[in-house]
Amino acid sequence: MMPNKTIYVSDDDLPLFQRAQELAAGSLSSAISAALRRYVEVEEGRHAGYDEVTVEVGSGARRKVRFTGALLGQWRHSSGVRIEEYRVYRTRKGNFVVYLEHAPDWTWSGGWGKKPPPGWLKYLGLGNPEEDWGFARAESTLEVADSLEALRAKIPAELYDMVVAVADEPPVQDLDV
Repeated sequence: MMPNKTIYVSDDDLPLFQRAQELAAGSLSSAISAALRRYVEVEEGRHAGYDEVTVEVGSGARRKVRFTGALLGQWRHSSGVRIEEYRVYRTRKGNFVVYLEHAPDWTWSGGWGKKPPPGWLKYLGLGNPEEDWGFARAESTLEVADSLEALRAKIPAELYDMVVAVADEPPVQDLDV
């Protein structure tokens, strides 16, 4: 049998507790336990040097993905109007998360031909009514590698070298100074 615990709630916080109980299908105990579980997980990670990371994944109607990790490296490659950005994180479980975001593909065709005339108003499209512009929505992916060797095939060689150089460093170093 589980022991009873009494929690004193201020009058100001009572609506919050009532709403939590509604969302937990009537079980305030399970709502409090879930909230405390999440709190402990985040705080233990923070004390160990990891941050809570939330990224958007997919294209079009993207979904949010959240995990706890420490950023090990970031690499960006640009080719004309397309930009790829890689970020590699180490998780608390020792895995590596690769987040790849493709920036939108921008297109522009102005009445001046390929190049707009000088002046910042012209660059903003405020000086010529004959122009078209648009972009394809950004796309992003998230992959998990369970080792540095598995990570190698998922990222550019330059980024891999940067990550390997710091992969064994602790996220937090306590100094006794």
